[in-house]
Amino acid sequence: MSKQTILGRVTQLAKANINALLDQAEDPQKMLDQLIRDYSNNITEAEEAVAATIGNLRLMEQDHQEDVAAAKEWGGKALAASRKGDELRSGGQVAEADRFDNLAKVALGRQLQAEKEARTAEPTIAAQTEVVSKLRTGLDQMKAKLGELQAKRDELVARAKSAQAQNTMMDAVKNIDVLDPTSELSRFEDKVRREEARAMGKQELAASSLDAQFEQLDALGDSAEIEARLAALKG
Repeated sequence: MSKQTILGRVTQLAKANINALLDQAEDPQKMLDQLIRDYSNNITEAEEAVAATIGNLRLMEQDHQEDVAAAKEWGGKALAASRKGDELRSGGQVAEADRFDNLAKVALGRQLQAEKEARTAEPTIAAQTEVVSKLRTGLDQMKAKLGELQAKRDELVARAKSAQAQNTMMDAVKNIDVLDPTSELSRFEDKVRREEARAMGKQELAASSLDAQFEQLDALGDSAEIEARLAALKG
């Protein structure tokens, strides 16, 4: 998979409008599950590709550092050889002086080659650094989107369970309405009231019987009093 393809997929997924997708879905929860799987898979693939891209970039950076270090090293060798040549030439050792000057030229050639390689790699390194930055930003956005998807899914599942519970409760209430237990309660209440009425009747009957007995007792008492007063009159 090329870096451009990876970058395109990362950018496309990161910019996905989740709400618009859900509005078009017949089964939002099922679509969210599929989106989460797709995002997770793409994030895994993108992470592997970005890791490879970063690895290549680090290798190029190491090569560039080695070229810069080599250029500096060959420059130092060229300077040392040139100075040695000047020293030999001042001492009359022309042949040896020429040999060290030639060594200085070789070192300068190696220095020039290392500098060219370093300069050639710099634009590529800059471009790769920018690509890695964009890929990392895209990955962060994708992970944020994945978190958003998971949160929406959890919210949707919770709402679905709540709605199901409410529907179950309403069905139960509806069944209760159909059975109309209040009529059963009314019949039971009537039975209780009849029992209470019977008890009250019995109490009244008992009370009336006692009243009659006491009335008889009172009547006997009155007769005795009358007889007593009559006896007093006669005496």
